[in-house]
Amino acid sequence: MRIVMKFGGASIADAKAILNAISIVKRYLGRGDQVVVVVSALPKITDKLLEVSTIASHGDLEAVSHFIDDTTKLHEDVILSCVHSPKIADEVLQDVRRTINELSGVLRSVALLKEITPRSRDFILPFGERLSARIFCAAASDDGIPTKWLTGGTAGIITNENFGEAAPLMEVTTHKIKERMLPALTAGELLVVAGYGAESPNGVTTTLGRGGSDYTATLLGSALDADETIIWKEVDGLMTADPKIVPDAKVLPNISYAEACEMAYFGAKAIHPKALEPAIEKQMPVKIRNAFNLANDGTTINVGSPPVRKEVVKAVTLIDKVGMVTIIGTGMVGLIGAAARVFKVLGDANINILMISQSSSEQGISFVVQREKLPETITALERGVLGGVAKDLNAEADVCVIAAVGAGMKGTPGVAARLLKAVADERVNVRMIAQGSSELNISFAVSETDGPEAVRAIHKEFALSET
Repeated sequence: MRIVMKFGGASIADAKAILNAISIVKRYLGRGDQVVVVVSALPKITDKLLEVSTIASHGDLEAVSHFIDDTTKLHEDVILSCVHSPKIADEVLQDVRRTINELSGVLRSVALLKEITPRSRDFILPFGERLSARIFCAAASDDGIPTKWLTGGTAGIITNENFGEAAPLMEVTTHKIKERMLPALTAGELLVVAGYGAESPNGVTTTLGRGGSDYTATLLGSALDADETIIWKEVDGLMTADPKIVPDAKVLPNISYAEACEMAYFGAKAIHPKALEPAIEKQMPVKIRNAFNLANDGTTINVGSPPVRKEVVKAVTLIDKVGMVTIIGTGMVGLIGAAARVFKVLGDANINILMISQSSSEQGISFVVQREKLPETITALERGVLGGVAKDLNAEADVCVIAAVGAGMKGTPGVAARLLKAVADERVNVRMIAQGSSELNISFAVSETDGPEAVRAIHKEFALSET
């Protein structure tokens, strides 16, 4: 079999975790599989790179120096703990120091210019993956595995130049990945690819968006005609609810692509939403498994079988840190293009809308945005629509979104009634409700303090602990 594996977060958090990941890879290689590994950066490194690049743009060279010192020590400590051959350790230490020196030079340039552009930020942010991929490669070589490491760009992932969230150019990407990776795979080499980063046709570094290492893995899996892609996590798989909210939540053994997309969009953090696109295109199974619990088979995401009638709802998710805005005005009634004008104003302000609901009277439109974007949203609307199509707007920062997901909801009468009754019985007030045209989810907004109670109520109503 040909398998692409992605390791990130806790699965490569330190030297012990990296060695555990390599032992997993060896199991698959030992049975004759061809394996490609995609790695994320070590924990918090990408967040720190984002932070230090912003600080550097204010001219703070001292902060850059502290960051470089801390980053060097962190990666050197990991290397010395997981690579035992003096020769291999010396080689990787030198490579890592060179890479960090390159990063230091870029950050110092940002500090001197006091400017950070989307293009330069995209060059800076994938450094964490470049470092972790080199370390993973060295540790695997130290264990006797013939290994080569690549960046996303050198692996063949070619994108447009939409810096910050570049889109792969699939035809050229597929061709280049096959050309650059298949010979080494068929020769029995383990290929380790730095996730998240890619490059434009002109060789300019781009990124696939935050959480893009999952996307890297499924892009490679699709291009290489892999039998499956495995996302190794520190959890057993996709679950019926967040176990921190519902302690008796269960792992979902199987779920369809459509259901997984809904769950990923509405808060399930086990997989990046975009990562499913290449898998759907190739009908390639994606597995979510626990790197520290191999006895559990995890969750398999694939085409899916027709829903069992009792599986009306499969999972309940919660999105926090959001805000709700309601625009009100009789001037919107019957006015063609009123909603379009509102959303154009928001689009021009680069504000993403998570959920929308409009009253049948056409006098009000409610929508949900990220809470950090709430002040910008209000400002944009006050300038763009208030006093025109809208007479008033109301913003609430203390909300969260609950989403019930399941293919069995399609065509099943009374699902919304059961949801709302379960929530009402717990004295939770619903502030806004929406249902997608696919009928795979029903989502609604409640106060942030009521969110966990709403999740537990729905989980209980549909007996998801018995799944």
